[in-house]
Amino acid sequence: QVQLVESGGGSVQAGGSLRLSCAASGDTNHPYYMAWFRQTPGKEREGVAAIYPDGRTRHDDSVKGRFTISRDNARNTLYLQMNTLKPEDTAMYYCAAGLAISFPFAPRHYDYWGQGTQVTVSS
Repeated sequence: QVQLVESGGGSVQAGGSLRLSCAASGDTNHPYYMAWFRQTPGKEREGVAAIYPDGRTRHDDSVKGRFTISRDNARNTLYLQMNTLKPEDTAMYYCAAGLAISFPFAPRHYDYWGQGTQVTVSS
């Protein structure tokens, strides 16, 4: 079992920045894929960025050049640096971890989820 706890969300004006963190605990000694997803009411959860066990990253086109996913294995922490935020980035952001990922932006492939942290961007 792995426990994930997100932090760093908040309210910011358009053009601002936030850094989300996701602290992992429990059975972390495995090569997990990790990712950030976001969800707004009435919509499906969508993948934002993913990082593979070997360090490769993928970012959704909607956030390329603005968001950066990274991980600190020594601290068991996943990060999402979000710059040049837009009102359409407003959502609940979740981190996720999984061992066998075919499609990094498909929520069904992930085994563990955090509770989420709210990001609100005002215009």
